[in-house]
Amino acid sequence: MPTQFKQLMAERAQSVESNVELETFRQHIRSVVSTLPDVVWSVEIPSREICYVSPAVAAVFGRTQEEICDKAIVWDDFIHPDDNPRVLRAWAQAAKGGIFESEYRALTPGGEIRWIHSRGHTATDASGGIVRMDGISRDITERREQEQKIAHLSRLHAVLSKINSTILRVRDRHELFRDTCRIAVEQGGFGMVWIGMIDRNNGLVRAVAHHGFEMDAPDEYVVLPNTPGAASNLISRAIAENKPRFDNNIALNPPAIRFRKLALQHGYRSGIALPMIVEGVCVGVMLMYSKEPNFFNKDELNLMSELAGDISFALEHIAKDEQITYLTHYDSLTGLPNRALFQERVTQLLDAARHNQTQVAIVIGDIKRFRQINETFGRQGGDALLHQLAQRIKTVWPQPANLARISADCFAGALALPEVCDAENVAYVINKAVTAVHRTPFLIEGEEVRVMPALGVAVFPEDGNDADTLYKNAEAAQKKAKSTAERLLFYRPEINAQVAETLLLENKLRKAIDQDQFVLHYQPKIHAGKGGISGFEALIRWQDPESGLVPPGRFIPLLENTHMILEVGPWAIRKALTDAQNWCLPDGTRPRIAVNVSPIELQQRDFVKDVEHAMGDFAARGCELDLEITENLIMNDIDENMKKLAAIGEMGVKIAIDDFGTGYSSLEYLAKLPVHALKIDRSFIDTMTTNSHSMTIVSTIISLAHAIGLTVIAEGVEDEEQARFLRLLRCDELQGYLYSSPMPPNAVETFLRPERKTKRMHHAATASRIT
Repeated sequence: MPTQFKQLMAERAQSVESNVELETFRQHIRSVVSTLPDVVWSVEIPSREICYVSPAVAAVFGRTQEEICDKAIVWDDFIHPDDNPRVLRAWAQAAKGGIFESEYRALTPGGEIRWIHSRGHTATDASGGIVRMDGISRDITERREQEQKIAHLSRLHAVLSKINSTILRVRDRHELFRDTCRIAVEQGGFGMVWIGMIDRNNGLVRAVAHHGFEMDAPDEYVVLPNTPGAASNLISRAIAENKPRFDNNIALNPPAIRFRKLALQHGYRSGIALPMIVEGVCVGVMLMYSKEPNFFNKDELNLMSELAGDISFALEHIAKDEQITYLTHYDSLTGLPNRALFQERVTQLLDAARHNQTQVAIVIGDIKRFRQINETFGRQGGDALLHQLAQRIKTVWPQPANLARISADCFAGALALPEVCDAENVAYVINKAVTAVHRTPFLIEGEEVRVMPALGVAVFPEDGNDADTLYKNAEAAQKKAKSTAERLLFYRPEINAQVAETLLLENKLRKAIDQDQFVLHYQPKIHAGKGGISGFEALIRWQDPESGLVPPGRFIPLLENTHMILEVGPWAIRKALTDAQNWCLPDGTRPRIAVNVSPIELQQRDFVKDVEHAMGDFAARGCELDLEITENLIMNDIDENMKKLAAIGEMGVKIAIDDFGTGYSSLEYLAKLPVHALKIDRSFIDTMTTNSHSMTIVSTIISLAHAIGLTVIAEGVEDEEQARFLRLLRCDELQGYLYSSPMPPNAVETFLRPERKTKRMHHAATASRIT
């Protein structure tokens, strides 16, 4: 027994000694671990609860050992929400048995973000089951910041290199701006880049290029001193101080300007404005945004300043090249192209005209007695006159890009005509511009001076097939005009006679408007089945005191070309409603009166107001007005015209599509148009009894119109056979010389008498018996 006791005591003493050694070892390990800057940790699996963490956790993660133990914090509570899913996937894979390693961002209780590198491996219990993960975490924030800085600088160097290559290649400032914005976004990691040029007269910076803004980029930015937020925003400060200005946390300042609002909406946090300085003056600014806060520091700012300097140098170089090019192709006094550039542009116009089979008119003109002006006012006075004349011409010439000053007091202009035009139309356009230029006197040294031009015109292809020939022939016509009392002469003598006749007719038409020489005649529309009158179409006529009644084909085109139709059109509406106010059909109702609308009228912005004004008091009385508009006219700018016609319809006016079948209406739009009737073009009516194709078209139009609830009117009905077929096809109304020619207002009352109805019914009955 004593022997066993001694042995037991010896073993116990040995165990105590081992525990002391183990505790000593543990204290030694804790001492070593406590001196490490890295965090040593042990985390349970699968709960991820932290069962041990070294003291360095306070410095790295911002939490003490006691805080972690007391609150039973889970390991992944440290991880930034954006990185959490990625890190947990790596943890889950390692927890099955293996090595865990990841770099991620950690959030401290104070909101500070730190980059952490963690590495660990699984540990097992006696039975071999995985029970925990032991590892170490290191703060690598400084390393990551250095890597980011190197990456930033590398990207900026790449941007600088790319843009410098662009500067060497590009000779156009707009291309330079576009490429600079694109490179900064694609190569530099900037999300939004905007370049604007300063308009000092209006206190604006106008956009010239941008990238990354999608459709939100502002077109301009106000930089007036009293603009809200001007003292704090980047663009205004960069322009005012002529040096880069940046903000490394734009979220701290209220988004007073649109740029800052857009940047914040898209998640950007840092911004910089770089002034572009040419010859000591800020001419533009480049605005750049990055999603990374604190993006700009001293090194980045130096590179940004170098970038702004390179772009400024390029702008200065481009400006000098442009000045040389300008002096090569433009007249320095007037700013107009010179003769060489004019010849180039005429050649281009002729190439297009040959392809499209259209015309080009060349006009050459100079100032009569210009030498006397030079002698009276000196060369400076003559130059002042030429400058004023050029500015006026640019404002009135239909195609100002095709103007030129070709010698001392000689100017030239070209007109690309969209379609083949009569000489009268060409002369009208030219005379309109010339009249506008010389309507008021010029002012030289306080004195009013009036001058007269001498103009010559040559037209492609009739007067020449190339620029040189046209120029020579226009010059010959101009010299002839200068030697005579004529203001404008065409190269071909026969054209001058036509132009003179047209100008005479134009003057007579203006007098006709002033002296109320226009009248309306009325042609009835007949119900195809009943034979009764459904309404009248008002047709304008000119009662010329010298030649009598002038047919509309002789004067209406000129009314439209000269825009005098804008005066005659509203008059026709008022006159038609006035004439018809006492007319009455046998059933006691008033007939509907249709008035034609010119293309020029419908194109006017105030067309609806013009119609309303022309109707006057008749609108309140419930007038029976129809407006007839040609098919092609409606389909041109269909959306805008639909709005106008809908507004007209709200006034009680009905719309009919005239000359239907000759245009290009689509079924989709036809069903949507606010119209009530279609008038079949007379060309189909003329040939329907002899041409099966025309008959098919007429039948199809009637069926189509009825299918969408429209009335069908056939105009140009001349004989009973046409009327019979139209009734067979269920046409609603008939109009033509079979029933009556257009008649003056006093004859309408006779036409409306009951005995006239008997004759119309006889037409209908005869046709019915034939069918």
